[in-house]
Parts: sequence; C-alpha cells; structure tokens
Amino acid sequence: MQNTNWRLRRLCVMAVLCAMAFAAVSLVRIPVVSFLKYEPKDVLLVIGAFLFGPLAGGIMSALVALVEMITISDTGIIGCAMNLLSSCLFVCTAAAIYQHRRNLIGAVVGLVCGSLAATAGMLLWNYLITPLYMELPRQAVAEMLLPVFLPFNLLKTALNSTLTMLLYKPIVAALRASRLLPPTETSGKKHARAAWVISLFVLATLVLVLLAMNGII
Repeated sequence: MQNTNWRLRRLCVMAVLCAMAFAAVSLVRIPVVSFLKYEPKDVLLVIGAFLFGPLAGGIMSALVALVEMITISDTGIIGCAMNLLSSCLFVCTAAAIYQHRRNLIGAVVGLVCGSLAATAGMLLWNYLITPLYMELPRQAVAEMLLPVFLPFNLLKTALNSTLTMLLYKPIVAALRASRLLPPTETSGKKHARAAWVISLFVLATLVLVLLAMNGII
C-alpha cells in the first residue's frame, strides 16, 4: 500500500511539473535571434528529472511537447520532434549524471554536460530538420549554424541551468510541504547560499546578454 501511495504521489508531482512547464512555454516566449525564442519549460522538466531520474524526464518532455503541438504550436509534428529532442538532450543528460552524484557538484556538472549535449545535438538536428519546415536550402541553414543556432542554444541552456539552480530547492520544498514528496534532511546551507549568489550573478549576466541580442541595451 505504501509503495502504491508513493507511486501515485510521484505521478502527481510529474503532472504538476508538466503543467507548470506548459504554462511556462505558453506565457514566456522571448524573441532572441531570427525566428528563435527563449522559453523556460526545460527548467521544470529538469527539476522533475532530478527528482525521479532521466526516464521520467524523457516522459515529461514528450508529454509537454505533445500538448504544446496540439494547442499553441504552429510548427506541427516537426516542431514537436525538435522540441522533444532539445528537451531530452538537456534534461536526460543532466539527470543521468546527477543520479550518480546527488549533490551540488553533481547538479552543476550534470547541467553543464546537459547544456553542451543540447547545444551540440541541436546543431546537428537543426542542420538536418530545419530546412524541412523553414523551406530553405540546406546550405542557407548551414550558414546559420554558428552565428545563429550556436549562440541561441548556449544562451538558452545557460539560462535554464541557472534558473534550475535557483528554483530547485524552493520548488522541492513546496512539494515536500504539500506532502507530495517525503521529508528529507537539510544540510549544506553555506554551499546553498554560495550557489545562490553565483547563480544570481550568472543570471544577471545572461539577462544582459539577452537584452543586448534584442537591441534593448
């Protein structure tokens, strides 16, 4: 009975995080460069993957991409596939590493590796798939890889990694307070404060870069 109860709570948490991720992509879409827009849904997905593992992260990524396709997206199945690939490369890579070292260092290393995997992987998939829905010659897309897709994906994953570091503990604490997650011991307050300071500095820097890329500053 206890195992069944925990499984139900786990499904509830995953559903809540998926709903939050969909709300994030629905409400926050910031133009960055060309047709590319930043949205923070991967923050919620990677938090779920940190809690429940890379497989859960992949399932959540697929559900959000599917719901996005049938509701707010105008890019059809190709856009859905690209969203899924981007999220899974970032989320599942980060969670797979964090699963082997569940501490601050493991989270940072996982997020960095996830960012690099998503950036490198999306360069390949943009080269292969983007010509299909942009109706551009492949050579034209190839010329966009370094000046457009590379900085966009680096900025996107860096922002999502920083927001994950800032929001993970508050969101998990709220879930524990709601008894959707079991209680756990708290430790490492000094490390947590240092992580917050560093994350806020990085976030401020990335926001300035985003504003500069949009010509606001």
